[in-house]
Amino acid sequence: MEIRAIDQASSMDFGQFRQLVLADYKLACVSREMSLLGRKEVLTGKAKFGIFGDGKEIAQIALARHFRPGDWRSGYYRDQTWMMALGLLTPVQFFAQLYAHTDPVAEPMSAGRQMNGHFATAFTDENGDWLELKSRFNSSADASPTAGQMPRSLGLALASKIYRRQGTEAADQRFSDHGNEISFVSIGDASTSEGLFWETINAAGVMQVPLAVSVWDDGYGISVSREFQTTKDSISEALRGMQATEDSPGIDIYVCEGWNYPALMETYRSGTEKMRRDHSPALFHIIEVTQPQGHSTSGSHERYKSAGRLEWEKSADCILRMQEWMLNNGIATAEETDQIRAEAKAEVAAAKKQAWEAFAQPIREKRTEISALLQQAVAEFPENRMLSEAYSELKNAIDPGRKELLQAARKARLALRFQADDDCTAAIQEFASRLQAEGAEAYNTFLHNNKKCALHVPVCLPRYSEDGPMLNGYEILNQYFDQLFSIRKDVLAFGEDVGKIGDVNQGFAGLQEKHGENRIFDTGIREATIVGQAIGLSMRGYRPIAEIQYLDYLLYGLEPLSDDVACLHYRTAGKQQAPLIIRTRGHRLEGIWHTGSPMGMIIHALRGIYVCVPRNMVQAAGMYNTLLRSQEPGLVIECLNGYRLKEQKPENLLEFTVALGEPEVIVEGEDVTLVTYGSCVRIAEEACKTLEQLGIRTELIDVQTLLPFDLNHRIADSVKKTNRLLILDEDVPGGASAFIYQQVMEVQAAFRWLDAEAVTLSAREHRAAYGSDGDYFCKPSAEDVVEAVYRLMHDSDPASYPELS
Repeated sequence: MEIRAIDQASSMDFGQFRQLVLADYKLACVSREMSLLGRKEVLTGKAKFGIFGDGKEIAQIALARHFRPGDWRSGYYRDQTWMMALGLLTPVQFFAQLYAHTDPVAEPMSAGRQMNGHFATAFTDENGDWLELKSRFNSSADASPTAGQMPRSLGLALASKIYRRQGTEAADQRFSDHGNEISFVSIGDASTSEGLFWETINAAGVMQVPLAVSVWDDGYGISVSREFQTTKDSISEALRGMQATEDSPGIDIYVCEGWNYPALMETYRSGTEKMRRDHSPALFHIIEVTQPQGHSTSGSHERYKSAGRLEWEKSADCILRMQEWMLNNGIATAEETDQIRAEAKAEVAAAKKQAWEAFAQPIREKRTEISALLQQAVAEFPENRMLSEAYSELKNAIDPGRKELLQAARKARLALRFQADDDCTAAIQEFASRLQAEGAEAYNTFLHNNKKCALHVPVCLPRYSEDGPMLNGYEILNQYFDQLFSIRKDVLAFGEDVGKIGDVNQGFAGLQEKHGENRIFDTGIREATIVGQAIGLSMRGYRPIAEIQYLDYLLYGLEPLSDDVACLHYRTAGKQQAPLIIRTRGHRLEGIWHTGSPMGMIIHALRGIYVCVPRNMVQAAGMYNTLLRSQEPGLVIECLNGYRLKEQKPENLLEFTVALGEPEVIVEGEDVTLVTYGSCVRIAEEACKTLEQLGIRTELIDVQTLLPFDLNHRIADSVKKTNRLLILDEDVPGGASAFIYQQVMEVQAAFRWLDAEAVTLSAREHRAAYGSDGDYFCKPSAEDVVEAVYRLMHDSDPASYPELS
């Protein structure tokens, strides 16, 4: 290995070069000591779990040296050295995260919400406003599901391409320097077996975006060796068919050993220079990487690696090989490297101690406080066995956390339930309440962006003129999107068939030609990375409307929505946001694959995302307006069979908003409360007309949004009046209807006003068969609704409503 391999493009002299290399070596040693000591902290019980980046230090340093302000990291849980090299992580912060310290100053990545190795940087300030991201090193928040970081990385790269094409017309200059930024994503070699990896790689090659994929290849996926993971036993060989040539764009592929410091430096230099110039994607396959401590603290790699493999890993260790190279090339002496390793060891030990003291001291103080109270209570009530047990358990606990303190206080509170007037009892109750409130603040906040919340958007009602035009639903949307794209330069729309033909239901018909291919464009059939495009674009200042053509296909994109978007604001303690909008269509059509209404699955998987279920397209437009005035993600599910139904166009199509979480009473009545949403509203309206002929006055309520759900308890108010409740849903039994039932009966306590059993009416357990007859027999019909309401009336007044035969 020659020194000039790293230094050939640099003007630094040998002394400067030597200092750079020594600093990199020191950093690698510090990171390795953090991994070694971190494992010990887990095995001795001070931390719950550990997963570390040992063995990957040198490659990550080389990558970091070519990471520029404005660039983006979308990594995985072994990237500690990369983060340290960028100055985004200190050893003290590393250990604070290992201990799950909830202080956001001590643990800025997630405030103790994510396990160690999950890194993030702030996108917004304390007011929720965007920071100037183009001048910062940016790290999108890590997620544990393997390859889950891949879809988002595509969107981060796509933003650079769009910013470069837009030039000075870019919506906001805080986000990009003429599109020169690279999206760097890291992944373990075994995780390249995931479909999300292949979908992202293919999309990057097709779109030609600056996505740099680094594969750390240590030969195993936990215990399963690479030969059982990857075709040809090599991800770079498996991808050769996608390799770019002079005549055919594709992906540039680089292969380099993870211990070869000068070659790594040169590989990343040349590769990233080309990427910034050409906006081409690249794969950096980093081979011969070791894993000195195995996969994680969950087990030992000696169980599945041969003696020969273990011996090779020792000799191929990247820090050892870098040291040998330094000694052989006169960059350092053995005494200097020994001193560096000693300094690293001491610095990490000191950082660990500092982090532990900062984490443990507040808990010790609280333990002292509650122990004194419990001791006093035991002295006052020596016969109280439960109280004595609470005190004894806490006294004998080793390094208890807030959990054990609160358990003791709550147990004592129960034990002293008959001594409510006692001063010590009151103090214990106050302690328990205080600790519960602190825990709620530490662990149960930031699901939504309260600084830029969609619920705070002012309500503006639609305004109609007497002679306002009646248009098809798709025409309403088409005119809405046309006005929107004329005003909001930060809004983009894309998906399957969205661009050239204007989507399958013509909501964007003619708009690509008018507003340009940079803003309204087609994608391949790849729902997970359509969502990924939206995630990355929304993180970089755009407001994407990403279309999933049919609700059934949302399942392909559910993983990034659930594991990334829905919990992003929560798992970064409010530091990051991805205000995307997913537009899709569903509910009642005909056939197994386009009749799906998996709303129960969606609302449980997507807590943290608003789920809007408009009954018509005017209402959908108002929901888009509301979401676009916030900085939060939303899912809008349009009615698939509503695009050619006539609606009156509001005069203020671009201004009016729909209040999320506020149901709307469609028909007023006094006998039965009928609750539903989406396409079922029309079914219910038809049923209400028949019921009126039977003398039954039904109050029909459209919930409008499932997340959030009826924040002001409008449904309970209706039940107070009618004393009867029917929930209509076209999901499977126990799907969204079970959620609605729980909200109305438990949260709103509507059971107190019922004179009859609350009823749910849903679709069958299977999907709907093809054709109109299949739909009729598989999903609730107007006749089903009429008969269900009629039976409710029969139960209370059989004389007026005799039993149906």
